[in-house]
Formats: sequence, C-alpha cells, structure tokens
Amino acid sequence: MRVKTCVHLESAKPNKEQGKYECAECVKTGDSWVHLRTCQTCGATHCCDYSPNKHASAHHAETGHPVVMSAEPEEDWLYCYNDKLFGK
Repeated sequence: MRVKTCVHLESAKPNKEQGKYECAECVKTGDSWVHLRTCQTCGATHCCDYSPNKHASAHHAETGHPVVMSAEPEEDWLYCYNDKLFGK
C-alpha cells in the first residue's frame, strides 16, 4: 500500500517550536483554545480547528504557510493544509 504524502510535508523539517504554550491571538481577545499548532514556516503558534476561533487555519488562509506541527506535549505530527495530509 502506498502512503500519500506531499512536497510540503516531505520538505518540512520539524524544527519550529512555540515560545509560550498559548495562542497569541486568543490571548489578545481573552478567548480560550483547545489545542495548539505551530506554523513550520514562521514559528507562530495558534489554536486548532476544535477551538472557537480556529486561528491556525486563519493563519494558513492569510499567509499561505502550508504546514503546522502539533504543539501539544507528546505529539510529533505534521499537517499540510494545502494537501489535507498528515505526516511525521
């Protein structure tokens, strides 16, 4: 069985880690988040789509940055918004 992948995941080097464990956009508005994702292009950390504001998806839509890494402890997966694929 062939595993699907994409050029974005293949070229991503999981090396961006968040500074603080928070969504900076939610902090600005006093909102809360569920899980956090770190952009692998610029290192910004935002809340996931299970969170009310979905700032990680909004960041992708605004910037076009394709790959995020889970910022959750004990998780080491990547996700490509462009191709809707997970990777490691």
